[in-house]
Amino acid sequence: MAIYEKINPRKARSNTKGLSHWLSANLFSTPLNVALSMLGVMILFWIIPPFIKWAYIDANFVGTTREDCTSGGACWVFIHMKIDMFMYGFYPSAERWRVNTVYGLFFVLIALFKYLSSPKAKLLLANLYFISGFILVYGGFFGLESVPTDKWGGLMLTIMVAAVGILAAFPLGIILALGRASHLPIIKSMSVTYIEFIRGVPLITILFMSSIILPLFFPEGVSFDKLLRALIGIAMFEAAYIAENIRGGLQSIPKGQFEAADAIGLSYWQKMGLVILPQALKVAIPNLLSVAVALFQDTTLVLIIGLFDLLAMVRLSAADSYWLGYETEGYVFVTFIFWFFCYSMSSFSQRLEKRFNTNLR
Repeated sequence: MAIYEKINPRKARSNTKGLSHWLSANLFSTPLNVALSMLGVMILFWIIPPFIKWAYIDANFVGTTREDCTSGGACWVFIHMKIDMFMYGFYPSAERWRVNTVYGLFFVLIALFKYLSSPKAKLLLANLYFISGFILVYGGFFGLESVPTDKWGGLMLTIMVAAVGILAAFPLGIILALGRASHLPIIKSMSVTYIEFIRGVPLITILFMSSIILPLFFPEGVSFDKLLRALIGIAMFEAAYIAENIRGGLQSIPKGQFEAADAIGLSYWQKMGLVILPQALKVAIPNLLSVAVALFQDTTLVLIIGLFDLLAMVRLSAADSYWLGYETEGYVFVTFIFWFFCYSMSSFSQRLEKRFNTNLR
């Protein structure tokens, strides 16, 4: 420790000053920082105490009717009575155990991933999970009642759209990134055209195209499920952004890595799969997780094509004539749900960065 202090005495001194030193250095170092810090504290005192009073102190937590909400604070009875719609949409009550089983199997899958070291075994297990999850949720097999997708909704639909969208877009994004980095003019031009076209239009346009225009290209009598059309559009949209993030990772790889792979006689696909792509994906982890977080938030746009995700179910429940005036509680509930999932994905991203970080070795 003494040697370290001699080498870097400034760092050693800053570590011994504690919280007061950090506050003076970061929040009160200049007159502008002092003014901004005081303004921030004033805003927090203006927002947080009234919110706590409304959401907790004066709130109503117990009851079954709106008449039980008499304190003037938040009426969490509304959330309690509508929680099934928020979680499952119009999914039949007697069959909701199937959705809960899929949730439970997901945690089992995560636990097994910690004990499996083989990538092939993990991929096989993940494929089995998604196949069994589809069979359980949709039904129609092994004596399970078939539940059409127009009855899916709420948080269940939000998670499904985000998960399927990002998983379907990831391999397509890798192909597009490799195509854009290719030296073959036709493949590169096609990849660039696709990526720039998709990134030049908003997701809401893609959803309209996939829901309304895409069926026009099918033969008469052939129709696709509305949810499937939305998933195709979302996957196509997200693939363009994933491709650009991976392309940035590819450009960060030193030229010597390519030359070394060529020198030992690796083919193009061996070079990319074993040497280049693992390094590029490691570099692109923060941006890829940002795409996943953005997609989870953008799932609320599926309402425009008639799919009722979590936010749409809150709006629909708040429009109930019996519960009019309690939409604020629903929006606060949705806010915390989205915050929980987005924060969890961000934390997962940070753990992945630390796990695959080789810069400090």
